[in-house]
Amino acid sequence: MTTQALPTSTLAGDPRLSGLLDAAHSLQPKTVALRRQLHRHPEQGLAVPRSQAAVLDALDGLDLRLHKGTAVGSVVGVLEGARPGPAVLLRGDMDALPLQEDTGLEFASEVDGTMHACGHDTHVAMLASAARLLAGRRDELAGSVVFMFQPGEEGHYGAKFMLDEGVLDAAGQPVERALALHITSKEASGVLRCRPGPMMASANSFTARVTGRGGHASTPADALDPVPAAAAMVGALQTAVTRRISVFEPVVVTIARITAGTTSNIIPETAELEGTLRAVSEASRKTMLAEIPRICEHVAAAHGCTVEFTVDAGYPVTINDDDVAARLHDIATAAFGANHIGLMPNPLMGAEDWSYVLQRVPGVMAFLGACPPGLDPADAPPNHSNRVQFDESALPYGVATYAAFALDALR
Repeated sequence: MTTQALPTSTLAGDPRLSGLLDAAHSLQPKTVALRRQLHRHPEQGLAVPRSQAAVLDALDGLDLRLHKGTAVGSVVGVLEGARPGPAVLLRGDMDALPLQEDTGLEFASEVDGTMHACGHDTHVAMLASAARLLAGRRDELAGSVVFMFQPGEEGHYGAKFMLDEGVLDAAGQPVERALALHITSKEASGVLRCRPGPMMASANSFTARVTGRGGHASTPADALDPVPAAAAMVGALQTAVTRRISVFEPVVVTIARITAGTTSNIIPETAELEGTLRAVSEASRKTMLAEIPRICEHVAAAHGCTVEFTVDAGYPVTINDDDVAARLHDIATAAFGANHIGLMPNPLMGAEDWSYVLQRVPGVMAFLGACPPGLDPADAPPNHSNRVQFDESALPYGVATYAAFALDALR
């Protein structure tokens, strides 16, 4: 899936934007210190008390109205501008992954089995410094900035919980524009990538439990083996993608786990498949959510077995607003120069709960490159790797991007 190039900036020379990167660089010691503090003490899921406390401490003394979540460990900060106006929302997610870190960094995780392998520690640190930068330029704002520090992005629906708790109403004015940044080691350091339309895929996990009849492995005719039925389902699901979905519409069905049996001479009674479905349109997602259980049921029946199928709700497609994506390109070009902003030609097949916010507010997600020095982005360990590292010299670009987006929205 490709899209047209974004327009040339019309904000070139805007002094409010061109000086932001220097301001962000001046905050780099605070940004790095908070990032490393969070990296040493990562937390998973919706309850992140240590991270929440670190955010509150980082924002202490700023002219913000602060709220802590009740159902989740979130923090919402509201900066009121000098003049009335709408609100703009900026998000940084806080949670880590169930992964043992193997980077050798001096500030590596001190929590066994938990690591900030997706860079959420950098998101929080950049957003906190952006809050500090914008608090110092309150007189330039006509409206309010809502800072959304969100737990539970990694499959825990944290954004949805925060929406339910009223994050979009925190400022008392309607949120007219929203931005989330996501760091990546797979792009050159300090380069922003964005695109209009689908940015990240939807995600659904599913499980198919096939039931037959157990027996001795030497006499399969006396049993009803669920393993061949499960194996046939894997091939049938891959074929369905190529025959039911257009080749121009990216869809991924991956069976990531197959479990059956206990030893070599026993035919088990059950076999279980677990997989994921990714799509970049709701139409393709809907088609495959109907097709996958149908295929599993019919393949099971052809083998004389039955199947119990379950699917989770999953995150929807993350869809960037066309106009806001074009405006971000404009803003970043003015703030950093054209060599620091580029079009992402295709969506990513990863998923994000930022999608829930973008269903309600015109906004975007953009990726900030932070490939470590001396590495080609193609060779850098990716997000979710136990060896992923991020170039901290990219962080001022994220701080300045958050700030520039808010200043532009509340001119």
